[in-house]
Amino acid sequence: MSFFDKIREGLSKTKKNITVQLSGMFAAFTGANEEFFEELEETLILADLGIETVDKAVSQLREVTRREGFTKGEDIEKALEDILANLLDVGDSALRLTTTPSVILVVGVNGVGKTTTIGKLALKYKNEGKKVLLCAGDTFRAAAAEQLTVWAQRSGADIVRHGEGADPAAVIFDGIAAAKARGADIIICDTAGRLHNKSNLMNELSKISRVIDRELPGADRETLLVIDATTGQNGLIQASQFKEAAGITGLVLTKLDGTAKGGIVFAIADRLQVPVKLVGVGEKPEDLIEFDARTFAEALLR
Repeated sequence: MSFFDKIREGLSKTKKNITVQLSGMFAAFTGANEEFFEELEETLILADLGIETVDKAVSQLREVTRREGFTKGEDIEKALEDILANLLDVGDSALRLTTTPSVILVVGVNGVGKTTTIGKLALKYKNEGKKVLLCAGDTFRAAAAEQLTVWAQRSGADIVRHGEGADPAAVIFDGIAAAKARGADIIICDTAGRLHNKSNLMNELSKISRVIDRELPGADRETLLVIDATTGQNGLIQASQFKEAAGITGLVLTKLDGTAKGGIVFAIADRLQVPVKLVGVGEKPEDLIEFDARTFAEALLR
């Protein structure tokens, strides 16, 4: 299945909310009028693009429609697709992992799919011939290290873990030392997922970052915030606070296939100016796929 087909299938619940409305609107379009744009705003808000993002997108569409004198639905649909793709294009969506080792630090609140995301990434890179080491940095949740160990066994990755309640930064320190000794290509670090408004969590993430900076100066590092797409606008609140505390470089949207509000992708990318790098559209490892802004916008509208 192609990337477009996977995204289109993953957005099926979102598309049910808007496809019929948009198709009818574009089919009936004969020229710019305020009623059309107001209906478009309402439809996009239903898909959880967010009021500010919708206002920006529709304002741009008004301008280009009047400037170009569009009278055909297919023209205004293409213009909207371009605008939405540009809203998502806020940085390089590719993971930068060129050094040996490189580090992926995975952050996010409990229940969003951090451990599963790490496991799927481990499988992906092992299948590409990379030597992967996992660090069980979530020492506050009893089952976290056990779950990560299962993924390590499944993927063939190495793992470094300490006992429950251990210092997470110490786990990362030992993981980096092990990666150097074993010649690992990629270190993937789990972190605690306590509520995003707890200052001790954010302080812990800062401590972990300092350890990585000290032990691997110059190494490529991706700090990925995992967000459950089904949480809608609450995901934007999470993302805002993690960006401030953890210096995130990219977003991972999980459970996109389980929500009717997949438009949250646009709201988060636009508001935070942080690129979406991966999206989860199913349970299988291959359902965690690299993100492409143009394809995502096209799949949403068609």
